[in-house]
Amino acid sequence: MRIGILGTGTLAAALGEGWIRAGHEVWIGGRSQDKADRLAERLGSVGRLGRPGHVGRPGRPGRPGRPGRPGQGAFAVTPREAVTGRDAVLLAVSWDGVGDMLGRAGAADGVLAGTPLIDPTNAVAHGVGDLLTERGESMATRIAGLAPGAHVVKAFHLFPAGQWTSPADDDGRPQVTVAMCGDDPAALRIVGELVRDVGGAPATLGSLERVRQLEEVAGFVIGLAFAGVDPNSAIPKVS
Repeated sequence: MRIGILGTGTLAAALGEGWIRAGHEVWIGGRSQDKADRLAERLGSVGRLGRPGHVGRPGRPGRPGRPGRPGQGAFAVTPREAVTGRDAVLLAVSWDGVGDMLGRAGAADGVLAGTPLIDPTNAVAHGVGDLLTERGESMATRIAGLAPGAHVVKAFHLFPAGQWTSPADDDGRPQVTVAMCGDDPAALRIVGELVRDVGGAPATLGSLERVRQLEEVAGFVIGLAFAGVDPNSAIPKVS
């Protein structure tokens, strides 16, 4: 697949690495072009180690690019270029940076219409876990409003980035389940494939009508973890 990534932080790097190892192509756009360039360089080296890869910037008018092999490379581009014509897009920014990044990508112009848009954001108070969205609102539905026509899928918001740099079959850890919410079956199928590509098992909780419930789980986990309690111990094991 041709995957757009908005953001240059730890989750963007972790999932980008996993997807390149699986043979996908990633197009990275961030607020800082320098950070996007450096992440593309890093991920391109991962591709070269695992399979033929490429890193660089596609050609632009007056600026020759270094074309690579489709499906086997990392490219640093503008946010709008990162989302245009992609099979899926990951919005890997902090919850309070969502509006700015989608604005840079031109989401209001409909460039993401018909595209699976993965939302891993957590609008929760650090160290407390309280949701910071308005009562009855969710980040996923807010994102859907900012990106008209996009098929928003909530996923990848419950595990730290390091989970995806060492898949279960690499070190013997049990496979984790990635709970998802979304309205479009095709988008859920595509995101499910991307979950499997980094060692997870996708599970659809329901439509975006249930997404706030899924976002509240993140607050529950974060709140207990910062209180020194293992969240796993608070969940019954169902046989």
